[in-house]
Amino acid sequence: MPASTDADGAPLARPRSCRDLFVSLSVLALQGFGGVLAVVQREMVERKRWMTREEFVEEWAVAQIMPGPNVVNLSIMLGARYFGWRGSLAAVAGMLTFPLLVVLALALVYAEFSANPQVAGALRGMGAVAAGLITATGLKLLPALRRNALGVPLSALFGVLVFVAVAWLKLPLLAVLLVLGGIACVLAYRRLA
Repeated sequence: MPASTDADGAPLARPRSCRDLFVSLSVLALQGFGGVLAVVQREMVERKRWMTREEFVEEWAVAQIMPGPNVVNLSIMLGARYFGWRGSLAAVAGMLTFPLLVVLALALVYAEFSANPQVAGALRGMGAVAAGLITATGLKLLPALRRNALGVPLSALFGVLVFVAVAWLKLPLLAVLLVLGGIACVLAYRRLA
C-alpha cells in the first residue's frame, strides 16, 4: 500500500506493532465516555497521525453503514490496514477489553444506586454532553468535504436529507442509507469517472 501523506505532505505514522495498536486503542476506548467519535478523530488523525482527515471521514462512513458499533468497525479496518487479520483482532481487543470491565463494574454500582434521583439526573445530563461532542466533531471534520467527490453543497444536501428522513420522518435508517447512500454513491462514481 502506498504511504499516505497529511495535508502538509508529510508521511503519516503507523502503529509499530499489534501490541502498540492494542494499547493505543485501549487508552482511546477508556477516554470515550458518552461517545468516542471526538476522541477517535483527535487520536487517530491529530495525535497519532495514523490517518488523514479525509481517510477518517471515508472510513467512518463505511464503519457507520456496517452492522455493529461504529468505532469497533473502524478499529477493525484500521487493524487490517496495517497488520491484516491479526491487527483486526488486536484492535477489537483493545477497543473492548477494558471498557467491558469498566461497564461491568459500573453496572454493579448502578444496580445498587439506580433509585437515587441524583444518579438519574447525572445520566440525563451526560446525554447533552454526548450530543455536544458529536456536533463538535462533525463541525471539525467539515473541511474534509472540500476534497469529497460530491463537493460541499451536494454533501450538505445529502446530510440535510438524511437528517429529515431519520429525525423528522422517522424512516428506518437502513432504508435511508440504501436509498440516499445509493444515490450518493452513483453520483460520486459518475463524477470520478
